Order: sequence, then C-alpha cells, then structure tokens
Amino acid sequence: MGLFDKLRSQFIDIIEWVDPRPDILVHRFERYDNEIKMGAKLIVRPGQRAVFVNEGKIADAFESGTHTLSTQNMPIITTLLSLPYGFESPFKAEVYFIKTTEQLDRKWGTPNPVMLRDADFGIVRLRARGNYSYKVGITEKMITRFVGAQGDFNCDQLEDQVRVKIISSFTDCLGEHKIAALDLAAKYDEISGFMKEKLNSDFSHFGLNLLTFTLENISVPDEVQKAMDQRASMGAIGNLNNFSQYQAANALRDAAQNEGGSGNMMGMMMGAQMAQGVSGALHQQPAPAAAPPPIPKSTKYFVAVDGKQTGPFELSEMESKVKSGEISRDSLVWAEGMSGWENAEGRMDLSGFFGSVPPPIP
Repeated sequence: MGLFDKLRSQFIDIIEWVDPRPDILVHRFERYDNEIKMGAKLIVRPGQRAVFVNEGKIADAFESGTHTLSTQNMPIITTLLSLPYGFESPFKAEVYFIKTTEQLDRKWGTPNPVMLRDADFGIVRLRARGNYSYKVGITEKMITRFVGAQGDFNCDQLEDQVRVKIISSFTDCLGEHKIAALDLAAKYDEISGFMKEKLNSDFSHFGLNLLTFTLENISVPDEVQKAMDQRASMGAIGNLNNFSQYQAANALRDAAQNEGGSGNMMGMMMGAQMAQGVSGALHQQPAPAAAPPPIPKSTKYFVAVDGKQTGPFELSEMESKVKSGEISRDSLVWAEGMSGWENAEGRMDLSGFFGSVPPPIP
C-alpha cells in the first residue's frame, strides 16, 4: 500500500463487504496495517456476520446491521487492548466477514464404484450421487485452520475435502447396514438420515453446520440391472402355466376376429400348441437320475410229500430233487406270492428241470 492509501485509511471510517461473490465463504476486510478507528461504522449486510480477530483469536462478533464501534459493543477487544487505560484510537484488529446464508445444492458423487457384498447377486459395484447443504459457523477452526492469512476463502477449497469424507462415510454406511441391492431404492430416506447423523461431527470439525443431506440415486452395473429386470418380470408373470393359457386364449380371440379362413385357423392352432409346449417346457421337472432295480430274491418252494409240507427249498435243491425222482411233474408246490398249490411242471422256473427227466412209463 502506498503513501496515499496510508493517508486515505486514516479518514475511512466505514467497514463493509460490498462484493460478496457466490463462491466466497470468508472475506478479510483490507485495511492498511489493520488500523481501525473507534467510532467507525461497521455495516453487516443480511446473510453476513462480522468477526474481529486479535492476534489469531476470535474477539467480538456482529450480526447484520449498522454498528458504531465503541468500547460498549466491543468488550473483548476493549479488554484485550486495554482501551480504558490509555490505549488510543486507532487500534489494530483483523475483521473477517463470514457468509451465513445456506449453501444449497452442493453436489456429491462416487467417482469410482463402491463394492457391496449382496446375498442375491454376490459382489455388486454401486455408484451413488446426491446433494447437501450447509452454512459456516463462527469457530476458530474455520479461521485458524482454513483461512489463515488468505484474504478470501472459497467453498471449492473446502468442499473437495468434504466430498472425500462423504464418500468414505457412504461406503461405511452400506457396509454397516447391509441393505440388499434390491431394497436400496426403497431405503433412500433411511440412508440419507444415517448419513446426516454420521456426518454432523465431521462437518463440525471443518467449522460447518450440516443442514441437509440427500441421496438422489444409486445405480448398479448393466448386468445386475438386467438380472433385476428379469426377476421383476418373473414376479409380474406369476404362474407360468396360467400365463401360457392366457396367451393361447388371446391367440384364439385374435384369430376368430380376423378374416382369412382355414389359414388363420391353422395358425391359431399352431400358436396355441406352441404356447402349451413352452408352458410344458418351463414347468417340466428334470428327470431324476436312473437307479438300478433291486436285486431279485431267490424263490423258495414248499413241496407236498405224502400229504405233508416240506421245505422251503432253493431252486438248486429243487433241481436235485427232480433229478433224484423225489419231485415229479405232478408234485404240488407253493411259493410266496402264489394263490395256491400248483403242479411243479406248470411253474416256468421249474419246468426246465423236467426236460432231462423221462416221463413215467405208461
């Protein structure tokens, strides 16, 4: 600042921020050597707050309005600089104008997909976007940590850090609550509430007050979206057999309404058969794996000899008795499953035993 600016500053007694650009959150009022006269006019416009800082510490704050600076409305500065004890005007202090209006529709989104483990689709990659709003609070953190010696501090410098924290918290939120991919669309409000509660302390750490947080959209990859659409279509169809019959009925109705004779009738019948064939194929259950039949049990026969029941005998034993003459063609035999006694020669599994035995001499 030149000599002329230095001399002019001795006569300037109005402190104000007349050009609040939309992206500026904090503005430092420029005065030569930070000299401020007692009795100067401080003009704070709506949506602003003025804060006096002495040696890096927040002193007095003023809301919107026109204020005449005096020891009465600047008690902290008065105490710090010992004005009642001979400290003469002008005094040195930095004045910061803070924008207090709500910063609306601040965008956030996931630059890279967020991985989610889903019970239905396995590992799913999600993308999300939304908006939030906030305003700046009066805290030493905002001025000492972020503003520092800068004359202006804009929202872009701060929101880059905020978005990184939002994405990290969003990933944690999905992992903690384990919401299925099919249920995400119905949980936007719940997720937004979880995120606002989770981010309140983080925004406070930056010297901000988080006012709203909204999840606008969650998108999944195309292959997962197709799988969801197919599942929704199956649910809408319901019973596939009834659906096929409904299609066949519509085909019959359309064919009856159209003129064209037997050609249309033939097409109608073929369409109905194809619909039934599709229904049958969809409902056909896979054939069970073939199993070997049970091992057959050996038949055991009882033989009537002299009016008495003997046995049971295995087939090998029956063959021996046939060859020895103990059992003849007319011998009565019975086995499990037979309704009554029968001649041995009439049983298929025994008749072959008699082929090598001559019949009785007539």
